[in-house]
Amino acid sequence: VQPPTPAWGSMLADSRAYLRYYPHLTVVPGVMITLTVIAFNLVGDGLRDALDPRLGKDR
Repeated sequence: VQPPTPAWGSMLADSRAYLRYYPHLTVVPGVMITLTVIAFNLVGDGLRDALDPRLGKDR
């Protein structure tokens, strides 16, 4: 990733030096990464439930 391009991982890594005085610099990208992972997991679970014929109607 080029330096001017924002990325959550690089934002998180760069903000480690300022964690003591500016904790929000670490919290915001960390929360966004967590929410994105949870969202992809929920979408994956929904697709599996909708498209897997082996699950049946029991679930």
